[in-house]
Amino acid sequence: MKSAENAEMDVWSLPTLDEPARPSVADQVFDTLQQHILSLALPPGRKLSEVEVAGQMGVSRQPVRDAFYRLSKLGFLNIRPQRATTVSLISEAAILRAKFIRTALEAETFAKACETLTPADLRALQALIDAQADAVRRDARQDFHRLDDQFHREICERSGVGFAWDLIHESKAHMDRVRMLSLSTASQKMALEEHREILDAISRRDSATAIVILRKHLSRIRNLIEQIRAENHSWFMGDAP
Repeated sequence: MKSAENAEMDVWSLPTLDEPARPSVADQVFDTLQQHILSLALPPGRKLSEVEVAGQMGVSRQPVRDAFYRLSKLGFLNIRPQRATTVSLISEAAILRAKFIRTALEAETFAKACETLTPADLRALQALIDAQADAVRRDARQDFHRLDDQFHREICERSGVGFAWDLIHESKAHMDRVRMLSLSTASQKMALEEHREILDAISRRDSATAIVILRKHLSRIRNLIEQIRAENHSWFMGDAP
């Protein structure tokens, strides 16, 4: 007869994974729906059903149900039993909370970047800025948005604080819906120029200037909220601080 200790060890014996697991169906449904919400292909207030989504994506209802739950916990879906599930309205309070978190974390990250980034790191960041400039020339707004995020993420990761970007990424999605609505040639050019200024300050190890530019870079979200609310008032919930 096995001892209690040996029995416990058997329970917690786990197989070795030969290779990283592929994204689950639920993960793929979640990622797809989140991108559609952030890009406003699924606008605020849009009704969704598990049956509709499962049918369009060719999957069973269970992974859709799991994805709906995860999106609801992030504040992107309102799930009401026996009633319609809808894409949540844009929350100004959630956007401003995300801005606060992002500003605080990236300010610390930029200070660290000024101490740690190598010439090779700076060249890699410059390559991203060059790619952003190309996206602006092509007016490729989705590409610019992706490269914008990659620039900020790379600064975190190359500074040894990739976990900071993980935290930023969890909250910034509420900012992204407003950013996607406001993308224009002018706004892209402005963001590109500020990225250049940020990289120049980091290259000179001038953390104070880098942080000042960061604050300016993120502070425009308030004006964007006002502009977009004026044009699409029904997309916002009445939770302004």
